[in-house]
Amino acid sequence: MSRATKWLACALLAASVAACGGMTTREKDTVIGAGVGTAAGAAITNDVGGAVGGGVIGGVIGNQVGRR
Repeated sequence: MSRATKWLACALLAASVAACGGMTTREKDTVIGAGVGTAAGAAITNDVGGAVGGGVIGGVIGNQVGRR
């Protein structure tokens, strides 16, 4: 990985963490669920469709968990 790519990845990570500051707990749980679902769907199916499906399902589960 080139030096520029590493800096870009760090900048994007910092921006994404800062963007979550004003979110409610339910919104944070939805985003976390979607991220975990996407990663799991991609790992299990090794396909873009599986990643999309996993993200949707994970987002819904995260949203419902954050409801309480």
